[in-house]
Amino acid sequence: MQREKMRFSVLTEKGHAEVRERKLPEIGSNQVLVRQLACNICTTDYGQWLGLREHQGYPMAGGHEGCGVIEILGPDVKDFAVGDYVSIAYDGCGECEPCRRGDVLHCTGMSGGQRSEDGYLGNFGFADYCVRNTRSLIKMNPELKPAEAAFLEPLATVVKGLKKLQVRPMETVAVIGAGTMGLLNALAARANGCRVLVTELMEKKLKTAEAMGFETIDAGACDPVEAVKELTGGTGADAVIVAVGITAANDQALAMVKETDGRILFFAAGYPAPELKIDSNILHYRRLELFGTFAADSIDFFTAGEMLSSGTVDVSKLVEPETFALDDIQEAFRHASEPGRYRVSVRLNE
Repeated sequence: MQREKMRFSVLTEKGHAEVRERKLPEIGSNQVLVRQLACNICTTDYGQWLGLREHQGYPMAGGHEGCGVIEILGPDVKDFAVGDYVSIAYDGCGECEPCRRGDVLHCTGMSGGQRSEDGYLGNFGFADYCVRNTRSLIKMNPELKPAEAAFLEPLATVVKGLKKLQVRPMETVAVIGAGTMGLLNALAARANGCRVLVTELMEKKLKTAEAMGFETIDAGACDPVEAVKELTGGTGADAVIVAVGITAANDQALAMVKETDGRILFFAAGYPAPELKIDSNILHYRRLELFGTFAADSIDFFTAGEMLSSGTVDVSKLVEPETFALDDIQEAFRHASEPGRYRVSVRLNE
């Protein structure tokens, strides 16, 4: 017998999240009912709660870093079974031109636009139950804790960025920023055979990076550019990943990458928007390559799922020890938005 209602969190305005109830949609032919276990609070989620991303719109039934267990199958579902442990990927129509090339985030064919029939934006990640298309699910290792399986989407975005950056084994990669996404980039770069240097100001984040086995640079105690050059014999890093959305990080990246044929990936957004101070002659003479990245393609979710499920990337140190029930969503956002936090996980089914 299908469950009739779902409980979910919604942002109604700056600084206010509340739990509401709505009717669950009918399960379509290639859909499943997922009992959602956890959803982690992303920077984009608490950024809107803080009022820094008002452009995302309201009411926002957000959350996109989630996982759960399949409870009911649609009549035509063949590749999933009841009890499968799954994480949530992007969803699209599967037929438009962006979907056909794997760029599901930019789907143009979803009927009804961005809002649900009852007017909500978002992916209903912070909900106890949700009906999902099977094309938006990736099977995960059931031994992964829910808060760790929920890293599928952020790791997929890292996979996408590293493909653009074209990292190669034995290269030295400098990561600016040891927050969640900085260390996730560092973990994935190391998994690709790279030597990774991590620069950071905050003591807590430096200790976390050190506990993960990375070479760290305290950017508050020394010049991180000079430190990277010293650690690379004066040449600079082969590639730099900017995982902090501030102008100073952009300046440092341009200075710490090697003089010729260096590569820089601008991974982080910043509000207000950071500046990038470089003229085209520098790009020309130094043969610099600058890359922007955002979101992930379909194939990146499969790669990320395998990396998490196999233990190739261990995200256990990127989850805060204190978790929150769905009914405490307001406090969860408050906790997640405090400086220095890693991912805060919301428990959706006790």
